[in-house]
Amino acid sequence: MDVKGSVIFETTVGTIAFELYKDHAPKSCENFYQLAKRGYYNGTKASDNQLYNATSQKSHWCYFDFMIQGGDPTATGRGGMSIYGEKFEDEISPALKHTGAGILSMANSGPNTNGSQFFITLAPTPWLDGKHTIFGRVSAGMNVVKRTGMVQTDANDKPKQDVIIVRARVVE
Repeated sequence: MDVKGSVIFETTVGTIAFELYKDHAPKSCENFYQLAKRGYYNGTKASDNQLYNATSQKSHWCYFDFMIQGGDPTATGRGGMSIYGEKFEDEISPALKHTGAGILSMANSGPNTNGSQFFITLAPTPWLDGKHTIFGRVSAGMNVVKRTGMVQTDANDKPKQDVIIVRARVVE
């Protein structure tokens, strides 16, 4: 699980490891890696189909059999900054597709609006291809991702039970 250049999330449900695709999305990988290294995601809440970042924040939305999303310190779906400033450009690779569960991608609000938010797919999501930068995959802990994706949500797709990212760390 501890592969050089990877990112590890220790959550209240278990541990998730991410392999980063530095050759395909160098800026997105560096952003995620540095935010994890700086503790940006520590203490944040993640549940059901959304993991959330920033200190002690709640997940915003959850979508059963779709994704878990996180990385917004405001827990509104509109917050979070990248290491480059507010937003940075997409790094879409035609070779990478949202073909199944465990794909790590940048969440955004349109072209070139990447910040700190990310998502992990729970199923194939081909309609996201070409719209979201894929920058890695879950390399260990897919059972944790699946359990997180099964947390019950309310009518607004917000998790009823928080899953907390206790600590994010990097393997150097």
